Amino acid sequence: MAFGKNIRTWFDGAWHDGAVSIIGSADHAAWLGSTIFDGARYFEGMAPDLLAHCTRANRSAEALMLAPTITPEEMVEIAWDGLSAYGPETAVYIRPMYWAVHGEASAIVPKASSTRFALCLEDAPMATAEATTRLTTTRYRRPVLESAVCNAKAGCLYPNNARMIAEANAKGYPNALAADAMGNVAESATANVFMVKDGEVFTPIANGTFLAGITRARHISNLTADGVAVHETVLSFDDILDADEVFLSGNMSKVTPVVEFDGTHYQHGPMTKRVRDLYWDWARSTA
Repeated sequence: MAFGKNIRTWFDGAWHDGAVSIIGSADHAAWLGSTIFDGARYFEGMAPDLLAHCTRANRSAEALMLAPTITPEEMVEIAWDGLSAYGPETAVYIRPMYWAVHGEASAIVPKASSTRFALCLEDAPMATAEATTRLTTTRYRRPVLESAVCNAKAGCLYPNNARMIAEANAKGYPNALAADAMGNVAESATANVFMVKDGEVFTPIANGTFLAGITRARHISNLTADGVAVHETVLSFDDILDADEVFLSGNMSKVTPVVEFDGTHYQHGPMTKRVRDLYWDWARSTA
């Protein structure tokens, strides 16, 4: 499913226009879920943390018992080659992907040597600085490493996220704030979460139930360098309800202010705006 337009796909050593077919009906990935992806962003002629996203793609592949076939540096070169077809005014979603074609004798275990790679580019506008979201609770929780591949950006994890969003939509909200297995705040169904209280910033500590995102780490680094106290800690839902500001952090939009959580309303406040400004300042300084 394409969510953008003007799609280009690198597959089998060449660029192709459009969403080309890359997985066969009998491939391991098609029926047993051995797919991973990562996502980076190109906007204003920049692709911040592109190498970090490509590096994580290889880590995710290894977590699913796949064998990466492209180095992160090669992925970066492929991405920039494909991005040359887009102008700097176009925002592009950059998605490297791996999957398995065959299984081992048991069929269930992917055959590492059958790993395939593709990189897809989609024209997908960035959210504006004024774009906000609203959250609600969900009965569905983030899994633990013993029951799911939480250490990978794996396609097989996303049906659970989809359940969260569908439940939130049924309650009139666009997104949900999910708990981990212990009942503490983990992340939203689509992105990591931060809260602000008395001028300090808090985010759930990475405990293996969710991916501590690349953009999340960049915000922590930027805020710390700017003199803001940032705490990675255990957070309850009561902590979120008592926050001065709440925002989401993800590759797709970088910073998304949260203006409501289950009837509690928040300002699109100064710290959230500062986080966004710091990110853009950092990105432009490294372009």
